[in-house]
Amino acid sequence: MSPDAILFWFLALVIFSSAVGVVAFANPIFSSLCLVMTMIGAAAIFSTLNAFFLSGVQLIVYAGAVTVLFVMVIMLFDLKNELKAFTKGVFTGGLKLMLAGLFAGLVAGAIYMSIDMYQATPVKSVLLNTDGVTSTKALGTMLFTKYNFEFEILGLLLLVIAIGVVALSRSKGGTHAKHN
Repeated sequence: MSPDAILFWFLALVIFSSAVGVVAFANPIFSSLCLVMTMIGAAAIFSTLNAFFLSGVQLIVYAGAVTVLFVMVIMLFDLKNELKAFTKGVFTGGLKLMLAGLFAGLVAGAIYMSIDMYQATPVKSVLLNTDGVTSTKALGTMLFTKYNFEFEILGLLLLVIAIGVVALSRSKGGTHAKHN
């Protein structure tokens, strides 16, 4: 097995185990840390594919900003009463086992189908140059000239969402409202 294949399977194991940790941990902070590890593993996969721009965006936007946003939202909620929402009945236990079996079957099928694709020769990308700098520069120029207005609208939308979340959490009946 080549070193690239060993690196890929190691990163796939890190991503898979971290993704399982996201849903397995009851503590939302541990779950967010596992989400960060999943995003870092995905960025490393992008780096092995010579997609350095996507790798950087993955680290900065998802592993950094989005996870910080998740942690801030988790801090806004009152999680003491959330454990009562999880049931321990026979029906929900059976449903969880069936969904876990379905997920395991999907993973096994994906691994089985990817064995044939692993043997195939890689396709040379038209967008990637030998150094990768020219295509990243062209992409950056296009994003900040042609799509600049869309970025501004997205920033405004995220600001409105953040203000709305804080306003709802402070309103009467919110998680941090003063109860008299």
